[in-house]
Amino acid sequence: MPPRPRGSLPFPGLRWRGLNLQFFTFFFLPLIGVLLLVTFGSLRLHQRAMRQLVGERDERVARTAAAAIGAQLDHRLAAIRGLGLRAADALPPASVLAGSDFLADDFDGGLALYAPDGSLLAATNTRGYWTKPPAALRALLSQVQERPGENTRFSPLTITTEGESLVFVAFAASSDVPTAVGAFSPALIARRTLSGAFSPSEGATAFIVASDGEIIYQIGTTAGPGEIRQHPGVVTALCGESGTTYLDVNGDEHVVAFSPISPTGWVLVIEEPWASVSNPLLNTTQLAPLVLVPVLLLALLALWFGARQIVQPLQDLEARAAQLAWGDYRSIQEDVGGIEEIQRLQRTLIHLAEKIQRSQEGLRGYIGAITAGQEEERRRLARELHDDTIQALIALNQRVQLAQLKLEPDCEGDASLEEIHRLTENTIQGVRRLTRALRPLYLEDLGLVAALEMLARETERSGDLQATFWQTGPSKRLFPEAELALYRIAQEALSNVIRHARARQVELTLRFEPRQVVLVVQDDGRGFEPPDSPAEFALGGHFGLLGIHERAELMGARLEIQSAPGKGTRLIVTLPSSGAAV
Repeated sequence: MPPRPRGSLPFPGLRWRGLNLQFFTFFFLPLIGVLLLVTFGSLRLHQRAMRQLVGERDERVARTAAAAIGAQLDHRLAAIRGLGLRAADALPPASVLAGSDFLADDFDGGLALYAPDGSLLAATNTRGYWTKPPAALRALLSQVQERPGENTRFSPLTITTEGESLVFVAFAASSDVPTAVGAFSPALIARRTLSGAFSPSEGATAFIVASDGEIIYQIGTTAGPGEIRQHPGVVTALCGESGTTYLDVNGDEHVVAFSPISPTGWVLVIEEPWASVSNPLLNTTQLAPLVLVPVLLLALLALWFGARQIVQPLQDLEARAAQLAWGDYRSIQEDVGGIEEIQRLQRTLIHLAEKIQRSQEGLRGYIGAITAGQEEERRRLARELHDDTIQALIALNQRVQLAQLKLEPDCEGDASLEEIHRLTENTIQGVRRLTRALRPLYLEDLGLVAALEMLARETERSGDLQATFWQTGPSKRLFPEAELALYRIAQEALSNVIRHARARQVELTLRFEPRQVVLVVQDDGRGFEPPDSPAEFALGGHFGLLGIHERAELMGARLEIQSAPGKGTRLIVTLPSSGAAV
């Protein structure tokens, strides 16, 4: 019986068992897992560190820039406050402004003094927004006059008639003195501050937003004014908080740093994709764990070498040894290759197989002689039973019948003679069955096909087992020894089915093929786990199978047993065409 099939590894000829499975499971797979864990774990940790590093850097930039802008705004508040206090000293408005030329850089939109009634007293330039104040400036002047002497006030961002974006700041010491007003461009402050602190990369943006959601200054591209108030950085910064958050933008994660700007209530937001901030060197370090890939390749090469030169030859040698156990002495002589130790082991097995073969040939001759003696003794017993015992029983039965004829009807001894008659008839039938079992007359007279068909019928009549015989191919006579061996094998197989299988039906098939004759006995019984070698038949109590194996070997046939618990049993005997008589 050939070895049972096993699963295979992703290497030609390798199977999931033995050293292969141990090497793959306990060495290679853990090594792959460690390498992948180190590689991708390092990449993940590196990315998280870079993400946090960029967030912390942008938060520091946002805080610093917001503080710088706030300081410049405070400076302008102080300047306008000083200008308003000077205007309260009853000095001519023109001279007050003339003495404030040093503020020209801070107030690029100019300076002006307004009377308490809102009329223009003097200005450093002739811009239209001084003579015709916009609504934001008029509202600012009104607020300052209502509460003079309080904190300096800023106006919302104003777009003047000249198209400039300006913010006005005003202060009045009291309600009966001129109000000092200054105009400056917030974009100029933001540009000067952010140019030294923020270098926008691809996809990065920085913007300053007023409390009403209007964008005061912007670098790069961001959401439109209608959406800017929903921006997560703007929402949090308008609550007076500074910090960092992260935003998913079309599958790319952006770091958002934000900080409020005092005293205006503006917010500064810096947004950029953190992955693009990493310089090439830092991006290169992400690939550093991949240096473990050569180690993985070396481990794979070691596995391939071990599998090809050690495991595969050992598995081939094991398969050939299993075939040797079933009597195939030529398979062990085929070279399996591998390392020198395996080749020496194979040579030792070849030498051992030669000794076993010689011993087996002697034992086979001995077993053949015993089997021939058994068959001869069976024929002798069958002949004696047929010529003596059966004839004596027939004569006895005839005398009983004659005695019945001589008795008068309703005689007391008639019932006893009738019982003796029945017992004699049953004994004759039993002895004839025994004679047919000892000496299959159908086999000698009609051949193997008729003998097997009659054997199936007798098996079915002897119990509750349904037995069926099938023949395929044109029938032909075999040598008497071969026909007798196949018949005895079928007889023993059916006997095993009746005694052990607990089957409901059994099929007996004889196939005549061009190069061989195949006998198949298949049942639907409880099945069993076939031994791995014939040497285990006796140890497992399978003496019937051992006899079948010996008979198959004596006539040069190949035996195969297919079975599993709960799956029934299939016994196949293949006899080469050399066993045919014609």
